[in-house]
Amino acid sequence: MKVVILAAGYGTRLYPYTKNFPKPLLDVKGRPIIEYLLHKLERRSDVSKVIVVTNSRFYKHFVYWKKSVRTRLVLEIVNDLSKSPKDKLGAIKDMELVFKKEGYKGDFLVLGGDNFFKGWLDGFIRFAQRKSPGITIGAVDIGDKKQARHYGVLRMGKTKRILEFQEKPEAPKSTLVAMCLYYFPSVKVPLVKRYLADPGNYRDAVGAYIKWLIAHDEVFGFRFRSLWFDIGRVDTYITLNRLLSKRRE
Repeated sequence: MKVVILAAGYGTRLYPYTKNFPKPLLDVKGRPIIEYLLHKLERRSDVSKVIVVTNSRFYKHFVYWKKSVRTRLVLEIVNDLSKSPKDKLGAIKDMELVFKKEGYKGDFLVLGGDNFFKGWLDGFIRFAQRKSPGITIGAVDIGDKKQARHYGVLRMGKTKRILEFQEKPEAPKSTLVAMCLYYFPSVKVPLVKRYLADPGNYRDAVGAYIKWLIAHDEVFGFRFRSLWFDIGRVDTYITLNRLLSKRRE
């Protein structure tokens, strides 16, 4: 299994923290956000490679970080060659860039580099492999419909198949939201080419691709019952740091 960590965004909603610094390397209780993800991946013997895809503005930051981080994982930093929010490839094109580079072969676990969550990935991966060749995404109930408007909102059936996906709805139907955590079995990895072949399909938010997949294939949801933060805004970043400062990790 190969792992893709999406880290090519420009973090404009987190300015000034990310004006000249990549969001996944921001400090959370003494460690870069991305290292919490690596910690979860290190206990998996089936991870063959971790590929961090970033952009030209932050590429050197990640190269420097790679030299300093202590991990047994095979790490590779990929530059998508974009230079600003105006010419960014978007998350879906970044995924395709890595999939193509790897020959569209093998199962892929894709994580957002700004995701913070407690717990391990073992249950999620077991579930995803049982549901293969279906695609699996991580989900969490945030318990607040007002906050759910910032995320992709899900409706799941009894078999955990996702029946509906609302991207940042004004009136969410539930508080179950999608994390930026996806498991693509090998046979489904090439589907991204079909999606991107249509110029009318949105290239940035992975949620748009998930919504398309739900209409064309089987997509399942695995529900995490632990603390989760999408560190996409200044308020969530400050709240997470404040929360962790009051508790032991």
